[in-house]
Amino acid sequence: MCDYSLELYRSRPATEEEQYTLRRFPSGTMGFTAARDCETAVCIPADARLRLTGIGEAVQQAYSVKPIEEVVMTRIEGGAYAHKDAVRFSNGREVLLQSFNAGMTAEVVAFTSDLTGIGEMRRWRSPAELVDA
Repeated sequence: MCDYSLELYRSRPATEEEQYTLRRFPSGTMGFTAARDCETAVCIPADARLRLTGIGEAVQQAYSVKPIEEVVMTRIEGGAYAHKDAVRFSNGREVLLQSFNAGMTAEVVAFTSDLTGIGEMRRWRSPAELVDA
């Protein structure tokens, strides 16, 4: 989904392995765009896994992360007109897209649906099938 404040703009869903750039739209909201069309907001669903590149120093220091990180797209609950699009780092910290620097890039590593089959396989194993390593 795209943040509520990007509803004014043309948008489209993200696709796997395409690179996106975080930019500030005229409304002031940070959102992802694709290289070939910087006027269209790219909506990345919650629980998609992303690889972020070019994380600014201020964010790195504030959240104890590196310039390149794999994250999970998430939504932070807030008021009716609050920004909600965020990412969750492996250290558990959740950061609104609004806190990142324009120009940071993201690539979708996997969508939730891509991981569903793996989860289903794990869920349906009987205890007898499990082996201690």
